[in-house]
Amino acid sequence: MQSEVEKAIKEMRNKKATGNDNIPGDVLKLLGKFGLKMMKLINTIYENEEWHEDFTEVTMVALKKKTQATKCSVHRTVSLITHTAKIEAKILRRRIEKRIEVVLGDDTF
Repeated sequence: MQSEVEKAIKEMRNKKATGNDNIPGDVLKLLGKFGLKMMKLINTIYENEEWHEDFTEVTMVALKKKTQATKCSVHRTVSLITHTAKIEAKILRRRIEKRIEVVLGDDTF
């Protein structure tokens, strides 16, 4: 559904680091009709159960928690993932959650 793509794009935060594709999330918010093409891609991935190779690439960056950090324990890692992969993952997660709710119902917990 196009509304899924529109909702996921709208929920993206502005001015976030880009992934390997170097496309800022802010640009995706401005593309309008791009949502239709993205929806076709998401449906294809959902039906074929295969992620596109570009969406599985992640750049890991180690950031110092303290300025004089020398040990691994005083660093944290950040994963730079493409914004299109984040949108896709959010939509797929919501679809899976809906199916789980149908199977489990409200009485499970």
